[in-house]
Amino acid sequence: MVENKKLIEPKSMFGHPSGLYVLFFTELWERFSYYGMRALFTLFLVSKTDSENPGFGWTNSEAIALYGWYTMLVYLASLPGGWIADKILGQKKTVMLGGILLCIGHTILAFDSELSFYLGCFFVILGVGGLKPNISSMVGGLYQKGDERRDLGFYIFYMGINIGGFVAPILCGWIGETYNWHYGFGLAAIGMFFGQLTYFYGQRYLVGVGDFIGKSSHPDNKLIKHKLTQVEKDRIKVLLISFLLIIVFWGAFEQAGGLMNLYAKQKTDRMLLGIEIPASWFQSLNSFFIITLAVSVGGFWMRWKLKGKEASSLYKIAIGILIMGFGFILIVAGFILGLVRLLGLKDGQIPADYDEQLDQLYLSYIVMFVGMVITSFLGFGGMFRRAMTSFVSSEE
Repeated sequence: MVENKKLIEPKSMFGHPSGLYVLFFTELWERFSYYGMRALFTLFLVSKTDSENPGFGWTNSEAIALYGWYTMLVYLASLPGGWIADKILGQKKTVMLGGILLCIGHTILAFDSELSFYLGCFFVILGVGGLKPNISSMVGGLYQKGDERRDLGFYIFYMGINIGGFVAPILCGWIGETYNWHYGFGLAAIGMFFGQLTYFYGQRYLVGVGDFIGKSSHPDNKLIKHKLTQVEKDRIKVLLISFLLIIVFWGAFEQAGGLMNLYAKQKTDRMLLGIEIPASWFQSLNSFFIITLAVSVGGFWMRWKLKGKEASSLYKIAIGILIMGFGFILIVAGFILGLVRLLGLKDGQIPADYDEQLDQLYLSYIVMFVGMVITSFLGFGGMFRRAMTSFVSSEE
């Protein structure tokens, strides 16, 4: 993606361009809709057709298979979404189009039929592909070269993502699991409409940001014809190699909405102080830990760097993936230890309804969060900056 040059000085609010807060709340509500729907996805599919809150009655393996296809297509959709922004519409209009498609998709999901579920997922995939890869680039376009506020701007924007990711499973999950799955999907749709309205009425704060640069009159048009230097080509080769690690990382990370969601529902004792915690609420843990602990994890690597022990991006990625894998090992280990205790108490008879303890799942999520922060933010972020240095330097 190519970021645009700021054409005029934007209005400021709290020390940052006002457009940052337009993008902040747009993405907050978009992530609210996405994670709210994701928290219910597999739970709805496996819910029995004859239950008080009926779903499709699928098996776990069928539900996870569809969730895998859905998630894969969501990620792949960013490729045509980025291409459309760069070659046809520009980032600003592509985000607008993506938001419209998301509103349509989440609204369709609120209807109770198998066709509406598939059709809604289709529109959500298209919408995320148009909005997600472009709105982040627009944040960078709010700032001039060398602006020290830029990194903080991205941090503020990212907090919006995680606020949405934290609140959505709690609200949509509770309504969906307690009352009706499609009420939860409908609440996600309402959130997306809030985000789209924010973006629509905030256009006056985004003048000169995310415009189509294909026109010869645009100041950034020269970037399209920019030829890669040999150093840039080598860096991109390293970036392509890292994609293999990216596949492993996101494949593990996205189990939160699939395998671990079902595990929390079916194999975890979720009673706390006499109240049963909805399984979908566990989807909020990752965002909660990011909001509360990400600075501490990042501070560790910063102190490591100040001591002259800076680690490479690939090293951080590898370490993060290993730590995330250890989180899954904790789940397996806790389950096995629990069974061993039961073997001694039940004369070798393992109860079919054995549930793992709640704290074991909490601990696993914490470990996975640490792995995610190291891999995604520190590892991939550093690699992206190194691979695209020439483009970032040339854009302004």
